[in-house]
Amino acid sequence: MIETWRWFGPSDPISLADIAQAGAKGVVTALHDVPIGEVWSESAINARKSMIEASGLSWEVCESIPTPDAIKLKGGKAKVEIETWKQTLTNLGKCGIKTVCYNFMPVLDWTRTDIAYELPNGARALRFDWVDLIAFDVFALKRKNALGNIPKNLAGAASEVFASWTNQKREQIENTILAGLPGGVQGLSKEAFLETISAFDGLSADEMRGHLSAFLSEICPVADEFGIRLAIHPDDPPFPIFGLPRIVSTQEDAQTILSMNSSPSNGLTFCTGSYGARPDNDLSEFVRVVKDRVHFAHLRNVQIENEKTFHEADHLDGSGDMVDILNVLLFAEASETKIPFRPDHGHELASDIDGSGNPGYTYIGRLKGLAELRGIIKTLCHSKSRVA
Repeated sequence: MIETWRWFGPSDPISLADIAQAGAKGVVTALHDVPIGEVWSESAINARKSMIEASGLSWEVCESIPTPDAIKLKGGKAKVEIETWKQTLTNLGKCGIKTVCYNFMPVLDWTRTDIAYELPNGARALRFDWVDLIAFDVFALKRKNALGNIPKNLAGAASEVFASWTNQKREQIENTILAGLPGGVQGLSKEAFLETISAFDGLSADEMRGHLSAFLSEICPVADEFGIRLAIHPDDPPFPIFGLPRIVSTQEDAQTILSMNSSPSNGLTFCTGSYGARPDNDLSEFVRVVKDRVHFAHLRNVQIENEKTFHEADHLDGSGDMVDILNVLLFAEASETKIPFRPDHGHELASDIDGSGNPGYTYIGRLKGLAELRGIIKTLCHSKSRVA
């Protein structure tokens, strides 16, 4: 497997030199400075690639080409947006970038309600609290029909929680959910958010699957032409929020997507944290079923607290059996096609706690995770008794 590290470009407080010192061989990045909906030029891609290579690293994975909501809605602008996406994919292929991660989450990218949840040892983690999300949705955002199918006990709990929030707490929740997290869409006001999600009113999960299938029929031929491996990222969290459809949350979802298009380019990002936030996803069984179509891996763990509430755990603890998952992925690798992976969502530890890094993308926390994952991989590779 190829050790990689996510880097948010020249503005990232963690430098390429820091990444090289961590021992990673490759970088996972994107042209985050290019506005969504614009083509990434070959010259811009090659300039960023040269910058990475000058540090002794390689650009292993593009994460991500943004997928505008028009594509997910298959609206009037979808054709233009898809053509832009395909041209960027073409330019990445011409520049030698062979793995492209993308997601199909509507409106919001990955979502948390707390970016500094204190653990018993004093470290800080990312956390998603289902009741806090409901409280914000119903009483702060005041989204129409937000109560929907929420059980009465959760609605009551959310009301109590919202009543207990100080103004500072309400602002913190709003900023955490709407201001954007690294790699996602940035800076939506409550009014703009309500307007944006209203475009998805009445769109069923099956209809959105149809839109994804149509998208794959457009992009897979381009990926095939350049030998690019596409890797769709799961929903995070892996269940509907704000009434928005979610179609990449379970093993069944993943198998459905793989069946949409027979192209060898059509594959998965196996994110052990996103899929692991659902107790009905057996990660060990899941990875055995889809292992041949895993093109990229995000390796992290979550601790499920109760219904749809979880926090980021240590990389080797939590919901997933990381040793077993890595063992399966190592067996799945063809000799000429290694699977890139990155340690994901490290805790804030020691000097990380000064808050200078991006939420979830701390240096020391991910360094610890990478070292632990590297140790497992080295041990498995030297074991004589491995069984996939």
